[in-house]
Amino acid sequence: MVPHQEFLRGVEQFNQQDFYACHDTLEALWIEALEPQKRFYQGVLQIAVACYHLSNLNWRGAVVLLGEGIRRLRDYQPVYEGIDVTKLLRQSTELLTSLQQIGSEQVADFVERLAALEIKYATSISPKAVSD
Repeated sequence: MVPHQEFLRGVEQFNQQDFYACHDTLEALWIEALEPQKRFYQGVLQIAVACYHLSNLNWRGAVVLLGEGIRRLRDYQPVYEGIDVTKLLRQSTELLTSLQQIGSEQVADFVERLAALEIKYATSISPKAVSD
């Protein structure tokens, strides 16, 4: 399956950590999509919004949406619409586990440490080779 051009734009926005723009792009796709793409877009969208919440130090929003996004994407492994879903899930699960371990009280320090390491949110969407 060849990914939708707007989805690829959302992937690029995600990887540039422009999570608000990514949300707008993916939400427009999600609203119009039919299954099975609808659930896939929603899962990626939830992970993007979780990262947006994290950038605003909203620990609860980040944790809840990471969990929901991970749950929605599990059935799309290993690759779907040219995306390495297995890798995205691994990175998202690692981020969720870290956030759960630190708790809401330490979210500012956590985000500051990530930024200092230039890791930011350690989650990216890795495209696989897409065939025409």
